[in-house]
Amino acid sequence: MKLPLDWMREFVEVPDNPAQVAERLAGCGFEVASVDGAVIDFEITANRPDCLSVYGLAREAATSFDLNLKDEPSGKARTGSAGIPVSVGDPGCGRYAATVADVTIGPSPAWLADRLTAAGVRPINNIVDVTNYVMLEAGHPMHAFDAAKLAGPEIRVRRARKDESLKTLDGVTRTLDETMLVIADRERAIAVAGVMGGAATEVSESTKRVVIESAWFVPTSVRATGRKLGLKTEASARFERGADPTAPARTLRRALDLIEQIGAGKAVGGVSDVCPRPHEARKTVLSRARLARLLGDRVPDNDVQRILTRLGFGPTPATDGWAVVVPAFRIDVSREADLIEEVGRHWGFNRLPATFPPLRTPPRPIAPAVARDRRLRRILCGAGLQETCTFTFMEREAAQPFTTGDGQVVAILNPLSEKFAVLRPSLLPGLLDSLIYSRRRETDDVTLFELGAAFLPAGEITRAAWLLTGERLSHWSGNAGAVDLFDAIGIVELIGEALGVRLTAESTDARPWFVRGRAADVFAGSIGGGSERRLVGSVGELRADLVSGRGLAQGAGVVGGEIDLAALDTDAVASIRRIDPLPRYPSIVRDLSLFVSDRLPAADVRATIRSTAPDTLVAVHEFDRYAGKGVPDGMVSLSLRLTFRDPAKTLTDTDVQRGVDAIVAALAARHGAQLRGR
Repeated sequence: MKLPLDWMREFVEVPDNPAQVAERLAGCGFEVASVDGAVIDFEITANRPDCLSVYGLAREAATSFDLNLKDEPSGKARTGSAGIPVSVGDPGCGRYAATVADVTIGPSPAWLADRLTAAGVRPINNIVDVTNYVMLEAGHPMHAFDAAKLAGPEIRVRRARKDESLKTLDGVTRTLDETMLVIADRERAIAVAGVMGGAATEVSESTKRVVIESAWFVPTSVRATGRKLGLKTEASARFERGADPTAPARTLRRALDLIEQIGAGKAVGGVSDVCPRPHEARKTVLSRARLARLLGDRVPDNDVQRILTRLGFGPTPATDGWAVVVPAFRIDVSREADLIEEVGRHWGFNRLPATFPPLRTPPRPIAPAVARDRRLRRILCGAGLQETCTFTFMEREAAQPFTTGDGQVVAILNPLSEKFAVLRPSLLPGLLDSLIYSRRRETDDVTLFELGAAFLPAGEITRAAWLLTGERLSHWSGNAGAVDLFDAIGIVELIGEALGVRLTAESTDARPWFVRGRAADVFAGSIGGGSERRLVGSVGELRADLVSGRGLAQGAGVVGGEIDLAALDTDAVASIRRIDPLPRYPSIVRDLSLFVSDRLPAADVRATIRSTAPDTLVAVHEFDRYAGKGVPDGMVSLSLRLTFRDPAKTLTDTDVQRGVDAIVAALAARHGAQLRGR
């Protein structure tokens, strides 16, 4: 909102110093974008549509400087028969006022055109300029129609008919639907209510008589219509936030006064003012004790009374505080806490002591999902990954490769653009874009993760996802090489350990976004199968075409994975975790080298070892895989390290050998494994 200071000074005698005024209003919570000469540019938040006007900002300045505010211009009363019949046939319009004026179209006087230009509005002609001037002054949009171009002297407010079309002032013919509110004459729509007028009834140099409207529309109706049509105007920006429902007749009279003042025309008859639902003033109370408790300091009663009165509230002293009538233009105030914020803003937050209020009740326990996410973030950041947050909306073409089955995605009914057409079916595409962005600007070694929601036709799913590319973290022994599938599986193991859930990865080719032969499904539960075993995610190396298709050079391997957190047992996160003491007795390590089928997953080997070994087996790790000279065709040499330990005694070689023999026999029986060297 660009505010010429001389315009504000018509209503309140603030200092003739734009920087001083800007600084004072910034202290009251308004963001100042810039100060250019005598024009202050404010960034107005969506909850303060009353300040999208010169008078609204003048009210705030008068309160801040403790100055008197002149009455808002409302125009002289208009008598006589209504200028044009008006009928409101839809609850989306709460009030509609209209009048007729004979006019002479021409340029606006210099003072009016200069003010519009300073406020960022291009002057067009005297009638259109007056409607824009009143909109900027009072914050209430208006519109003028060429009366000669209407099909009969009548205005109707109704819903659009199915496939009804309207060419708007921007020259675009738009197809309307039954959800949209329109202004119409006897035959056709002549404006999209609250958004934009129609080109067919536009005021031109030949216009001799105009119909001027000033109305109030339900904010949600204007917002929905604007999004469907892809239209954003100065009028819709005010209506969709919540305009003053008592303003239409007042601003219409003000516009007529200006038209007569600049010699542009004269009103014909009175004002048609149809109000199906009169505004009911909201009332609330402000407790002196709660004011002191929330602000952390006591504000003198005189200052509370002064601040609320100057802001337009109607405070009446009561036994324990004030009874307050909320003005119609303050759509953001509905409860006591809102009034306390108003007092705090103008009393000065900098004057409040920096103290914390006492806690009278214990805080609620942390939700299991919140505790789970905190733990995962700590673990993954500790592993060297960086967290990122990506959009839940994305392009349909980018989403399709990350779907399974029929490839369905959840589409947005009225997307902002084609780049935000669907909800993401996976976190991986967004992570891939972030990874590529980082590689172009920072380093070749990028490790990212995200916790968030993915959306499938069956519903929303909370997931953890990660992507890795480049070299592994440096090691004392030298270059550790490029990241691969096993690094992605390592993240799975970290997540399982953090959540107290046993996760295993098994080879799969069912995920079309991963390279065949370099992907695995992730299962939670017992390795041997059974009712507890369930699919919770997948890991793998992303296909080269997906990586290069998003702009990363060929040959840059990207590995990662994704896990459905909701499918895991989150109770383990919230429960007390068991901490085992350091072992008192030594461990015994035995290495095995076996010939096994080159198609046998290592997970199956581990499962057989675990199911056969005695309770003293505490760890199984693969440390070598070799295929080549000396190895039979169709087989590989797999080397494993077995660690045995008994918490109650020192194991003997005989105890350990007995367990190793049982393991070797089971591997031979189930998988045809052969112990090397025999």
